Amino acid sequence: MSRVTTVVQALVSLFVLTLLVGCDGGSNSGPGTTPSLSDGNVNLIFVVTPDLAYNTAGDINPTTANLTSQGLQRSLMMATYLKQQVLGGKKVTGIYTISPMSHLQTANSYPDMAAIGFIQQFALLNQITLHVDAPNGTPYTANNYPINVSYANAAGVPVGVAAPTAFCTNCSGLDFGNAAGINDVLVAGIIAAKAPGYYVFSAPWETVSALLAKINSQYGYNLNLPSSYKGTNYVYAITIPSSGKAGLVTYNSNLTPPATYPALPAEVPAAACRHDQQPYFRLVAYAGMTGVTVPAAINKNLRLYIVRHAEAHPDDQTNNKFDDGNYVAAGQWRALSLASALRGKIAPNAVYSIDPAGMWYPNYDREVSYVRPSLTILPYVIANNLPYYLAAGLSLGNPFNPAEVDVAQATRDFFFFPHTDGSSFSSQTLLVAWESGHIKPFINQLIKLYGGSLPLLDETWPVKDYDTIWTVTLDAQGNLTVDNELCEGIDSASLPATAPLY
Repeated sequence: MSRVTTVVQALVSLFVLTLLVGCDGGSNSGPGTTPSLSDGNVNLIFVVTPDLAYNTAGDINPTTANLTSQGLQRSLMMATYLKQQVLGGKKVTGIYTISPMSHLQTANSYPDMAAIGFIQQFALLNQITLHVDAPNGTPYTANNYPINVSYANAAGVPVGVAAPTAFCTNCSGLDFGNAAGINDVLVAGIIAAKAPGYYVFSAPWETVSALLAKINSQYGYNLNLPSSYKGTNYVYAITIPSSGKAGLVTYNSNLTPPATYPALPAEVPAAACRHDQQPYFRLVAYAGMTGVTVPAAINKNLRLYIVRHAEAHPDDQTNNKFDDGNYVAAGQWRALSLASALRGKIAPNAVYSIDPAGMWYPNYDREVSYVRPSLTILPYVIANNLPYYLAAGLSLGNPFNPAEVDVAQATRDFFFFPHTDGSSFSSQTLLVAWESGHIKPFINQLIKLYGGSLPLLDETWPVKDYDTIWTVTLDAQGNLTVDNELCEGIDSASLPATAPLY
């Protein structure tokens, strides 16, 4: 190759890159042509997630306002695209998404779980290192990354939602409608800090477009912003150098996901229900038993299947103290396989979980949003087209004291007694994804109501047990049965440490 040819090619490459990241830069970049963003810049990356108003056809279930199997497939494929093509293989610096209860949809007021669900696989493709026994003690690196979704302040807590005991300014997420300018404050803080990195925002078009416009006008970037919604294949990045002009890069992933539920790239090993983690337990309490009284007004014909979140504490050598609020990448194998693992075992008509924005806690290195229970059960909901609700009106109290009596009693009353508006869960079968330390305390509070000398559960939950299912049944007379006969049937020890790739 001649020197002249080499110089010409270099000039052409420089010209193309200038077009991509110039002050009014806008580009359509697909696989194989996507520029890598600069490590030295503050890169604000906006992933457009589907909702009922703006979606790529087939990504959203119009009845439940949740992702479809196609939408889930797109999120899994988008994760790889983001990691490889947008970040160029680099590690993410921060992940932010909307508080699901800030965007209620349909007449049934379904929370927007699509935004947080759409970015979960990407979070699991990034590693994080945290200290597990002291601020300067033993570090542990896991294959996952925290997702910031917590309520920033009182103005961001929707009506009817329990406010956290304190607000997490360091793990706050976005608000769908930008209540009290929460989104603007969050992004302004990132820009002002001038810390180079890759900050990823996962939100519907309404939130993304408003935030792009605000950044453009507030900082005078004069960027050529998208004028309309183009679909959930599009990603927008504002890249801000330490000096000079900011640029906009527009990515088109050109993804074409299938409409079928995603198949895992390898089989997930099954495990029998041996009850070696939690001994077999069965309790029956009915009217007429010595000392037993069926509580007045208790729900009837109700069954709850209660599960814990997926794998989250992989550091055996440090007593399983690693925790960043999310489940680790191995847990994605469990979450995606629940649809097949639970087939024929349970048949719920609706699903409930914890509001991922409502609970957070500090560890040695950072504050984290508690997102894993709600995300664990999301693929099962999608596969079965089920209504999905967050029990956002319930406070889980102090995250380090899961056996608080008032919290356990409030949870018991929520599921097993009529609500103040007259509604109840009578004649329903619910799947409940909950925080493990809170599960047996609220079951015990229910057992105590029946009186007599009924046995209570050992309220501890073994740290390695991700498989046990607790079942609580109230029959037509309100008689109670509690057991742990069922399990998910997934061998935790055999799950890969890295997320399945799509």
